[in-house]
Amino acid sequence: MVRQRQSDRWPGYNTIADYHDGVYECDYVSPYTRSAGNLHAEVFILLQDWVSHDFLVGPVDEDLIRYGRKPSLPTNRNLDRLLDTHLGLKIGQTYATNLFPFIKPGGLTATIPVKDLVLAAEKYALPQIDIVRPRAVIALGLDVYHALARALGQRPASKLDLAIQTPMPHGRAQIWCQAHTGGLGQANRSRGGVDRVHADWAQLAHVVCGTRT
Repeated sequence: MVRQRQSDRWPGYNTIADYHDGVYECDYVSPYTRSAGNLHAEVFILLQDWVSHDFLVGPVDEDLIRYGRKPSLPTNRNLDRLLDTHLGLKIGQTYATNLFPFIKPGGLTATIPVKDLVLAAEKYALPQIDIVRPRAVIALGLDVYHALARALGQRPASKLDLAIQTPMPHGRAQIWCQAHTGGLGQANRSRGGVDRVHADWAQLAHVVCGTRT
């Protein structure tokens, strides 16, 4: 899959190797796995996409080279905290990757068409899940959950609240939807001051770990 991703060219997108003479290229489907490449992990984290064109045309980022992610970004700080608090895990004890392995145009919040997310789920995400064979797949964000569901031929729950309550079986795993761990995703999920995010992760932990947190 790594070789396939490196050789693939999808219209409208760039590849990891297109930036700064390939300094970010790696032997993973997504550089994010540099920080989370446990092939025996019980928990598999699936984010939507790595970074965007506008981000990568800036100066070379040493964190991205070393870790495959920026630990200081809210998405990663929140994810690290939720994993530790509810599952007792550090990111390096998981397997984590991005659903969409190419570089989208625009900024970090730019959208990716659903059909492209579904195709990426079929070609890259689901095969990685099949290799790792985790107990739980945590899909961060409704779009990621929807792409996996459609790639599996299932009709996905339409709303985030329902998706969080409706894990999907795949192999020995349950695919759990959780709110995106970025600032906006967390704020929208806990709108009105209700801390739904931690309640969601506590529910997941009760099933995955067999204990309440």
